[in-house]
Amino acid sequence: MLALIDPSDLPPDLDAMRRIALEQNRIAHDLWTQVELLKHQLAQFVRARFGASSEQLPGQGDLFAETVTIPVPPALPATPVAGHVRRGRPALPKDLPRERVEYDLSDAEKACFDRIEKIGEEVSETLDYTPAKLTVIEHVRIKYACKKDGESTVRTAAAQPSPLPKSNASAGLLAQVLVSTFADHLPLNRQETIFKRHGVHLPRATLCEWKLAAAELLAVLRPALKAHILAASRVHSDDTTMPLQEAGRGSTKTARLWGYLGAGQREENGLWVDHPPALLFEFTESREAIHPATFLAGYQGYLQADAYSGYSALYRGGRVIEVGCWAHCRRKFFEIAKVQKTPGLASAALAWIARLYAIERTIGGLTPDQKLRQRQEHSVPLLAEFRRWLDGHVPQLVPQAPLSQAFGYALRNWEALVRYTESGVLVPDNNVIEQAIRPIAVGRSNYLFAGSARGGHAAATMYSLIGTAKLNGMNPYLWLKDVLVRLPSQPINRVAELLPLPAYQWA
Repeated sequence: MLALIDPSDLPPDLDAMRRIALEQNRIAHDLWTQVELLKHQLAQFVRARFGASSEQLPGQGDLFAETVTIPVPPALPATPVAGHVRRGRPALPKDLPRERVEYDLSDAEKACFDRIEKIGEEVSETLDYTPAKLTVIEHVRIKYACKKDGESTVRTAAAQPSPLPKSNASAGLLAQVLVSTFADHLPLNRQETIFKRHGVHLPRATLCEWKLAAAELLAVLRPALKAHILAASRVHSDDTTMPLQEAGRGSTKTARLWGYLGAGQREENGLWVDHPPALLFEFTESREAIHPATFLAGYQGYLQADAYSGYSALYRGGRVIEVGCWAHCRRKFFEIAKVQKTPGLASAALAWIARLYAIERTIGGLTPDQKLRQRQEHSVPLLAEFRRWLDGHVPQLVPQAPLSQAFGYALRNWEALVRYTESGVLVPDNNVIEQAIRPIAVGRSNYLFAGSARGGHAAATMYSLIGTAKLNGMNPYLWLKDVLVRLPSQPINRVAELLPLPAYQWA
């Protein structure tokens, strides 16, 4: 606790008074810095708890006067707003099955006229819903008494009632449980209630075993999925928490799901072709650097991730090239600008970054070669000006203050942040993996934790396969139902054919 100074305790010597004043000024400065940091943390908490999740700010206008030696932040690009058009009901998809219901005049109405002739019809459509239903499939195996060369035997036709041994769940039912859990985020107790509403009691213990066993059956696809990801021109990586229940205890510990997403383009015969995106999660019980190092041991190329120190060892040999994330950098400035009453340096930094993304929007449909030329022509000079602006303001910042930390993050990771301008196959941020991880957070808020390490590995497999199916525009349920039927008889050296990628051949 800081003691109060009584006037009678002040020394008469002027130099001693100066030392006391300087010490009090230092203490006041330290306390002010701590107060600003705490205010920033409180504002972040309030926004996270009660505020909007969107990372958008209103137009900043004139921010502040700049010195002539520091580049002036660019004005935010104008956002054109199209006129509002009143629209009718959206058209219903043409590929949906249709049931025709005809409405005709009654006999009494027809009798009112001497003669009637049909001249056409008016058609309107309504969208109907038929609730899911459960049916029992009877697998009838025909038996034969067979004779050959005077010997008799009994032969029964082969059948595959369920993908899981000693189970009465069909591929369709297993696919429904998996999609409900890992795509629709329904805990098993809710699924149990839904099935009971349809007239069948399926205990959650049974559903849990089906879920785990089906995920373990599908885990045979993981090596092929990993090989596909590591063949991509760029790999995105991030991790998220997964509470894990500790055996024999009522508490949980923090485990991890590490996500790796391979995407990009590659050149074949002089043409650029897309590498189908794919996603793979790994479940671990810690956040040690050995986990990404092991997964990426055979990878050579670009790795886009946040500035987590666990990736540092991968970059040392030059085999893996670090690519930074402007979304992470922008977020640090945004968290400051969002709580400021008047625009300041944080808002100015956002204006610089907005210009970078404005360039990206104009080149979105170009080939990698064309993107590279546009970035070298427009983005590189803008980044050079932005760097001068950052360097010019750093000496004015209070150490350890939130704004100083935001500037420090940008400057420490500058080489990785500007690397996206070196290749047209790269992107400026890591948003694609963050979006792929978001469903895990939604599911985690519903089922709360993984009951065991077995459950964590099952979740990693299912989030990988369902996420990959979504990235490639496939219906996860239809793909799972099809692959669960085919997988038990698929040769192990051809399992890559079953991955949810555009080349998938439906049965």
